[in-house]
Amino acid sequence: MEAAVLFGLLFFFLLIGIPIAVALGMSTIICILAFTYDPPMLIAQKLFTSIDKYALMAIPLFVLMGNFLSQGGTAKRIIRFARSLVGHLPGGLPMSAIFACVIFAAVSGSSPATVAAIGSLMMGSIREDGYSEAFSVGSIACAGSLGILMPPSIVLIVYGVTVDQSIGELFMAGVIPAIFLGGMLMFVTYLAAKKAGRKKTKMAPLKEIWASFKEAIWGLMVIIIVIGGIYGGLFTPTEAAAVSAVYAFFVSTFVYKDLSLKDIPQVIKSSATTAAMIMFIIANAMIFAYFLTTQQIPQNLTNWIISLHLNKYYFLIFVNLLLLLGGNFMEPTSLIMILAPLIFPIAVKLGIDPIHLGVVITVNMEIGMLTPPVGLNLFVASGISGLSLQQTIRASMPWFFALLIGLIIITYVPQISLFLPHLIYAN
Repeated sequence: MEAAVLFGLLFFFLLIGIPIAVALGMSTIICILAFTYDPPMLIAQKLFTSIDKYALMAIPLFVLMGNFLSQGGTAKRIIRFARSLVGHLPGGLPMSAIFACVIFAAVSGSSPATVAAIGSLMMGSIREDGYSEAFSVGSIACAGSLGILMPPSIVLIVYGVTVDQSIGELFMAGVIPAIFLGGMLMFVTYLAAKKAGRKKTKMAPLKEIWASFKEAIWGLMVIIIVIGGIYGGLFTPTEAAAVSAVYAFFVSTFVYKDLSLKDIPQVIKSSATTAAMIMFIIANAMIFAYFLTTQQIPQNLTNWIISLHLNKYYFLIFVNLLLLLGGNFMEPTSLIMILAPLIFPIAVKLGIDPIHLGVVITVNMEIGMLTPPVGLNLFVASGISGLSLQQTIRASMPWFFALLIGLIIITYVPQISLFLPHLIYAN
């Protein structure tokens, strides 16, 4: 009864156009007042204490770091480095864009920012070189989605906080799957270019590779600071976020000189707006999860699923279908905060590794960034390219299906996700 009313109210509020954070909060408050004896003051306390977590401090800091680098010329330098490495292959230019997306995703931690930064610089060049609209739009829109899997990933932070898992392990778990998916996208591009008659050209000289690397190294160092710092035990993910934000400010302002000191307040304001939106969603989703737990809804759902005698493989099919459907209508942070408390206890009972589950959920969220009506990457790519949303969707199809195949492989080969965490955190 309580669950039906809760989810019924939530979907009703969403259908009438109420923002997701407000819809979560309103539906939960109504149910708490109707079905429990909790005083209204408890709701206010839960809203505050839900975001009073050390790990969540990483979110505004990573957003700030990404904004410092994405608003400067870091993307341009990364593209030059990527082209020097793979630009000579058939499909080299769009492959360079995909390679640059993988690298820039690790720098910015944001899918839309990756699509906007790489797309605005590369889409025109790809078309001018004789490639179709599909190559210029679809490849970048899909590759940009890796921004929420490659650390620093805000989506992985939200998942880790929601189900109380190590952010460091989740970050490490996202590295190989992100590279694997990027490789699949590049392979599809290579095959399509070969089919279109594209030939291999002369590889860039070592002098150009070295020069482009030296130019990009200051931006690439963010990856080393975040991943290397956590791996080396120098600092926690939250401390890595703080260090990388300060480093990004220094590089953008004093090394690359892409930003002047008068630009800094605007970057901070933009970052604060984005972070506040995310934190407001988290706060409301946390009281949503609190009501679910007090009414023992996850526990009852777990017992019901177990009673069906499903094995973990069938359950993972169900999880993927549920998340792919939800990704059509909700943005990743909200969807994880709603579904993770329901999915997690069942997965643990069935013997699914929580870290692997986090990666599977995040890959589903990547694909959700490419599905209407809420697929943000589609809107960004459409805006940059000038294509309609329908044309952008059609252009993305080959790479979209590559991501779906990658999701299946990552789902059923957990070692892809767990190799690095087990290697690093074995002791």
